[in-house]
Amino acid sequence: MESKKIYLSSPHMSDEGYEMEYVKEAFDTNWIAPLGPNVNGFENEFAAKIGSKAAAALSSGTGAIHLALKASGVGKGDIVFCQSLTFSATANPIIYQDAIPVFIDSNYETWNMCPKALEKAFEKYPEVKAVIVVHLYGLSADMDEIVELCKKHNVVLIEDAAESLGTYYKGKHTGTFGKYGIFSFNGNKIITTSGGGMLVSDDEERIEKVRFWATQSRDTARHYQHSELGFNYRMSNVVAGIGRGQLKVLEQRVAKKKYIFEFYKRELGDLEGVEFMPVNEWNEPNYWLSCMILSGKVKPIDIMEALEKENIESRPVWKPMHMQPFFAEYDYVGSDVAEELFKNGVCLPSDTKMMDEDLERICEIIKELWK
Repeated sequence: MESKKIYLSSPHMSDEGYEMEYVKEAFDTNWIAPLGPNVNGFENEFAAKIGSKAAAALSSGTGAIHLALKASGVGKGDIVFCQSLTFSATANPIIYQDAIPVFIDSNYETWNMCPKALEKAFEKYPEVKAVIVVHLYGLSADMDEIVELCKKHNVVLIEDAAESLGTYYKGKHTGTFGKYGIFSFNGNKIITTSGGGMLVSDDEERIEKVRFWATQSRDTARHYQHSELGFNYRMSNVVAGIGRGQLKVLEQRVAKKKYIFEFYKRELGDLEGVEFMPVNEWNEPNYWLSCMILSGKVKPIDIMEALEKENIESRPVWKPMHMQPFFAEYDYVGSDVAEELFKNGVCLPSDTKMMDEDLERICEIIKELWK
């Protein structure tokens, strides 16, 4: 008999059924097609939750990054600095805009964009148009220095907070430090709408423009008229209803993710060669995924294969963008931190539906590798 499946991070609907209330309302009122009360409600509630003036609900986090770049004036031949240690969705929209990515290394203190490497990149490419920083696995980047560098060089800062909803940097939500912040509600994120994203900004006029572009840039006219290139990026009213319900349990999900991280750290932290992802005094992560790096005889692949045999999901740390075949031709500024984190890192199961017995089972399998 196959062992119980344990996922890395799967969708977790509220026990209270908040999502169904909003979805039922959408069905009952026939607001099924894009736009409607749930979309407006989700945008307003989300912006209020994180302390941003405006939000645009979109079909994906990738679409949100794409429109953030467009709203920043990024176009053909422009240079965009992008954190290398991330998922490809951070970098792909740079190519959509015919722009040129330059990848930036991370540091061990945050696992995110290294301010020293960023400073070197500014010296090398003073004409840069925008910077995309990522808050990887719910760990915030060191925003003070990054914000200061972007201000000094008068460059637009975009925060990829796809993995960090509910994370605070010095008491303020990630995604609210740059000109634009983007969030993802993909099925594996801390809250989900099944698929979707959000773009936030304090510039209400630009967010209004983003909504226009995301709705095929349809001009105000009796007939169908389009004066600008448009995109089909708007979130549907049904999906937004799921998001409204999920937003009500965000704090519960963050608390459970933290519990999982602390359980692993307590049980596995003393194993030789194990180091957990960094939690700094100024950083309140959402602990989206619990990750560790290994420096001893046991390698990430050993853990992943041992768990896989028991029907348990785990993952390597993201492969940096400058190591990806598609992005190999583009420049990279930094040393080998991102590469080392990829080579030695492993993401442990972080599903919020796990019980203590599941966590104990995972830890026992891992501990066996050290015996």
